Amino acid sequence: MDLAACQTQQERLEILSKITPAFKERAAGHDRAGTFPHENFKALREANYPGLTVPKKYGGQGIGLADMLELQETIAKADGSTGLAIGWHMGLAMQLGENETWDENTYAAVARDIVENGALLNGAASEPATGSPTRGGRPETTATKMETGWAISGRKTFTTLAPTLDYFIVSAGIANSDEVGNFLVHYSLPGVSVDHTWDALGMRATGSDDLVLENVQLKEADYVQTFKPGQKEAAGWLLHIPACYLGIAEAALDYSANYAQNYSPNSIEGTIADLPNIKQKIGEAELMRQRSRHFLYSIANKWDRSDQETRQQMKTELGAAKHVAVNDAVDIVDLAMRVAGAKSLQPDTPLGRYYRDVRAGLHNPPMDDMTIMQLAGDVYGRNE
Repeated sequence: MDLAACQTQQERLEILSKITPAFKERAAGHDRAGTFPHENFKALREANYPGLTVPKKYGGQGIGLADMLELQETIAKADGSTGLAIGWHMGLAMQLGENETWDENTYAAVARDIVENGALLNGAASEPATGSPTRGGRPETTATKMETGWAISGRKTFTTLAPTLDYFIVSAGIANSDEVGNFLVHYSLPGVSVDHTWDALGMRATGSDDLVLENVQLKEADYVQTFKPGQKEAAGWLLHIPACYLGIAEAALDYSANYAQNYSPNSIEGTIADLPNIKQKIGEAELMRQRSRHFLYSIANKWDRSDQETRQQMKTELGAAKHVAVNDAVDIVDLAMRVAGAKSLQPDTPLGRYYRDVRAGLHNPPMDDMTIMQLAGDVYGRNE
């Protein structure tokens, strides 16, 4: 099963449909134990999934944003943790290739590793003292200029995929300077370690552990980007986040509908699926699913057909799509649990996991309050 050999999106979806059932079977066990699903990532690597968003000129498939979201949604429907985790790699590989943010030789080397070996990368930006990186705090992780390159030290939290990452993109303050930059850190370097701290209420199998850097020696070329904290360009790739939570919500809705169609208490004729109050809940959930999906993919398709100038004007639309899809996903799962009633609280159903997992989306960027303020600003701007 080689995704890199596929010519169409339908072919990719058919291959994923053969891979992801095993993810679904393993999800509950990894959730209970809080373990990382290495088996899932082995399967994705063997199918050449990590290279799909790498641009064609670097050997990847260069798929568009809408196609990426559909694949991510499919994975998340089977296992939300795996969907969210691999989504960070897929989106970053796409964004770095499209924007040509790094030195070309540096990106080309990483891209080749992704395509040929299934290497994975993710950002390491969060720290306890700064909170969400989108709020603009300066990292306490520090990079110091040396004669031969750089030395970097610090601790990063919420480093999703940490147990299996090959590359960390680490934000750090430059010593004796106001400058802040990103550094490319390979997992094999001396001084790099992962502290397995991740023990959260939801998304328990994302491996979002702490990255610890102790005087890690880097080459000059590993300083890949300078940026200003809190100043972010429009990032279509971040729509992998709402796609993930929509996938979880779809799994919950399907489970509750199946439950309703098969549960027949002796107090009624037929199943509870025939009851008006159950139909109401299922119908409301499906309405939210449809509107969120249409909104999400409408924005993704607009991104795919737009030039860079237009894309940079889409920041508020991207945030709005995430806001709607994630909040609808939370409500869909809630309705699904109401359909199943007290059964939804029992450990032999996946609804409790879906409920915990889907709420994590409220804490992924962009944050709801920032999106609402941006929307208000857009309205004021139209009236100036």
